[in-house]
Amino acid sequence: MVRLKKILPLLLFLFIDVYFCCAQTPGEGDENRVEAVKMAYIKRELNLTPEEAQNFWPVYNNYVNEIKQAKGQYPNDEVAYEKKIVEIKERYQGNFKKVLGNNNQRANKVYTTDKQFNNTLRNELRNRQQQQRQQDFQPQQNQKQPGKANNPVKNNNGKTGSGAVKKPHHP
Repeated sequence: MVRLKKILPLLLFLFIDVYFCCAQTPGEGDENRVEAVKMAYIKRELNLTPEEAQNFWPVYNNYVNEIKQAKGQYPNDEVAYEKKIVEIKERYQGNFKKVLGNNNQRANKVYTTDKQFNNTLRNELRNRQQQQRQQDFQPQQNQKQPGKANNPVKNNNGKTGSGAVKKPHHP
């Protein structure tokens, strides 16, 4: 009985925790999780040391914010937007080089890593949406069609089959 008193609060806590985790609406906290995964991905791909990471993230976050602002400035002008992106990248390339030890290759890798992550994320979202559409469509396929018999009919061999036709038995 004493053991149960110790285990019961733990089980109650676990059930409440699971309930609240499952009760979250989609999209709630997703952006934070994506940002955390992106940070881990970039840190791994650029092989950032703790000191480099401490100096890198403020610069990178400013870069990303400027990219977002450019998107807002030129929502309907793709050419102007792309020009602005190139300008921002050229300006930040020097900043990334300073943080990453004057290494041109690592500074350029910031842009390719960012692009790779965004492409991977886009593909993952597309795949999940396709899977969701397929799951939403499957129950409709499994529904019984009106006008068809729901009970299987035995054929002459005694086996059941939906297309079997029972022959009349004449004595």
